[in-house]
Amino acid sequence: MKLLLIEDNPAMQASLQRSLQRRGIAVALCGDGRLALDAWAASAPDVVLLDLTLPGLDGLQVLQKARQNGFAAPVIILTARGTVGDRVLGLKTGADDYLPKPFDLDELEARSAPRCRCAGSAPPWRHGRKTTSAHSTAPPPQPNCNLCCKPPTSTWRA
Repeated sequence: MKLLLIEDNPAMQASLQRSLQRRGIAVALCGDGRLALDAWAASAPDVVLLDLTLPGLDGLQVLQKARQNGFAAPVIILTARGTVGDRVLGLKTGADDYLPKPFDLDELEARSAPRCRCAGSAPPWRHGRKTTSAHSTAPPPQPNCNLCCKPPTSTWRA
């Protein structure tokens, strides 16, 4: 799985990158809102972890522009802004999930796994073990999971 972490705090970047790489996840980093869309396009991530307080462009602006440009990767907002209003705004702007800081890495994985399955990428963890794509124990992508997939279209006509 490829993950893009858009976070401006160097300590948080390093900690998350190290923890996720230990779990077999490839992590691309970006610390500036102005550069985030280019990083997103270049890394073609399966999942994006997005902070809201970024230099250059705010995370919500990054998310809005990404969705306008057709970037469909699932987005999980990771931020210190944890009010109900903030969460609702983030979800309405196009985020798939919202996890206030501080958070637990196991919870982040649990929230990321269904996004990866839905997007067609098997997460590299299963019960704490790394898996390879050839031996993945993750369930197959769901054609209509109601998370980020569109329902299958029918060509049948009456």
